Amino acid sequence: MADFDLRRLQLEQLKMLNELDRICKKYNIRYMLFAGTALGAVRHKGFIPWDDDLDVIMLREDYDKFLSVAQNELDSDIYYLQKEYSEHWMSCFSKIRKNNTAFMEKVVPKDPLQHQGMYIDIFPCDNLSNNKIISYLQFVSSKIVIAKCLCIKGYITKSVVKKTVMLFSHLLPFKFFLNLALRRKDKNSKFVHSFFASSHSYSKAQYKREWFENTNLIQFENSEYPISANYHELLTVLYGDYMKIPEPEDRVCKEHAIKVDFDNSYEMYVGMQKDMKFDTLTKSIR
Repeated sequence: MADFDLRRLQLEQLKMLNELDRICKKYNIRYMLFAGTALGAVRHKGFIPWDDDLDVIMLREDYDKFLSVAQNELDSDIYYLQKEYSEHWMSCFSKIRKNNTAFMEKVVPKDPLQHQGMYIDIFPCDNLSNNKIISYLQFVSSKIVIAKCLCIKGYITKSVVKKTVMLFSHLLPFKFFLNLALRRKDKNSKFVHSFFASSHSYSKAQYKREWFENTNLIQFENSEYPISANYHELLTVLYGDYMKIPEPEDRVCKEHAIKVDFDNSYEMYVGMQKDMKFDTLTKSIR
């Protein structure tokens, strides 16, 4: 794992969360802490001590609204809004990045202009068909979209299966599968999904719609932020017995960074990933 001050990174991410929170309050945009960040809020009243990222999620309408206003709200000298499927960011979710920092990941970007500063993740939450067959097709479609994005970005993997799927995805119509995964017109469906939130599981990425429509404030570090009013049900789906703290040897998360620099731009390190070894941890954050 990259050698860096994890707590300092978390505090930088917290500043980005505060900016997102400010914008969402100003424009009445719903969002909530998600995944390991939500777990940290409930179990630790802040970051999970060994977690190196911060996740929020928004229903698609709020997500689209946020992307439409955040560009003009963020201080461009400090922050950069990295929009999904944009010119220099072929990905199915968005990020807020900090300028003049480096967070070099397990990717050799094919685009040298891709921003690689410190970030927080902003995930969309989409409609899930009430028809089980169609909902599974949505899941498969999301995997095709993700595979194509990873291939375009330059994702590195030793998995033969992943390599094959990434190459095969180039032959398939991108927009068709993206639209199938989103199903924008199903606004009254009973369930929603987070297939684009780095989920590998069909069952753990589908939830009751009301879990994402109703939020409460919860303490996270030095302030309060929205979390699902049904966080118990949501975290149980994601993690099972989520209040049980793992044994010390199991307190690991996916290694995101191979190089972190708080004081210098990622531009200093562009291309370095080609010479790095990627021996990453693969256990889920808990």
